[in-house]
Amino acid sequence: MGKQRVLSGVQPTGNYHLGNYLGAIRNWVEGQSEYDNYLFVADLHAITLPHDPKQLANNTYTLVGLYLACGLDLNHSTIFVQSHVSAHSELTWLFNCITPLNWLEDMIQFKEKAVKQGENVNVGLLDYPVLMAADILLYQADKVPVGEDQKQHLELTRDIAARLNHQFGKPDQPVLKLPDPLIRKEGARVMSLADGTRKMSKSDPSELSRINLLDSPDQIQYKIKRCKTDPIRGLTFDDPERPECNNLLALYMLLSGKPKQAVAAECQDMGWGQFKPLLTETTIHALKPIQEKYQEVMEDKGYLESVLRDGREKAQAIANQTLTQVKAALGFSIL
Repeated sequence: MGKQRVLSGVQPTGNYHLGNYLGAIRNWVEGQSEYDNYLFVADLHAITLPHDPKQLANNTYTLVGLYLACGLDLNHSTIFVQSHVSAHSELTWLFNCITPLNWLEDMIQFKEKAVKQGENVNVGLLDYPVLMAADILLYQADKVPVGEDQKQHLELTRDIAARLNHQFGKPDQPVLKLPDPLIRKEGARVMSLADGTRKMSKSDPSELSRINLLDSPDQIQYKIKRCKTDPIRGLTFDDPERPECNNLLALYMLLSGKPKQAVAAECQDMGWGQFKPLLTETTIHALKPIQEKYQEVMEDKGYLESVLRDGREKAQAIANQTLTQVKAALGFSIL
């Protein structure tokens, strides 16, 4: 038997930070050889919220460049852009015609985002889970990595596939494969530099709350110098009264690759004046190879475009085959 196919999509929204890298990307890279991976840039999903059209393509290339820089291996992973494969949009329409409206109106994320958008809420936001179902089912994925906020969407994907199989398939020949969730080893939980009780987030309005993967050494130094600390000398892990101390020590541990016990012994008598320069140097050193690889990739536009062309061709071959099967099952004439 071949490797199981895994599919995952990420929106091109910019500002990818240490939380994204240490919490998810690094683990993905380390385990990529176990699966046949299809990783796409979810640019169609990105426009369900207000966006700057001048930045959409730039953010798409930035995301692809960062994934390659972080270590995604094209021998194990196919990278492509969602909007480059028209089958995503076409299958979404077919699914729209078999998906009950109340299934979408009950989605928790739609309710939460609709409240924020008010009168500006668009149909795309409501239909987001159907597009996500098309993304997954087009590639007959065996597994889909999901976090807590996406579990309901994967359940809907399975419901749509089961509904189509039941209404239009044969008992012994389902049209679509029902994917299972892939619960990966949990990545590091990196907290905000401005508040050690909240996760580092690209949606935080303050740039000082996070270290982005492409921050310059001067920016990293400034952010760490300004990050929130406490007045206590001596740095220790796991003190519930010192969330910022625990977060910064954990960052140092993860970026330096040192064991927790070694970091605890090294830093137990330090003040912040000693520790912050150490964390700054370690962070700059850890991000340097990623940044250098990113610059190398982005300076070779031909290579980047060849990666996406190859990815599109591989993705289209699978997606179009699935789309044809669905259309045949629904009764369309096939040329």
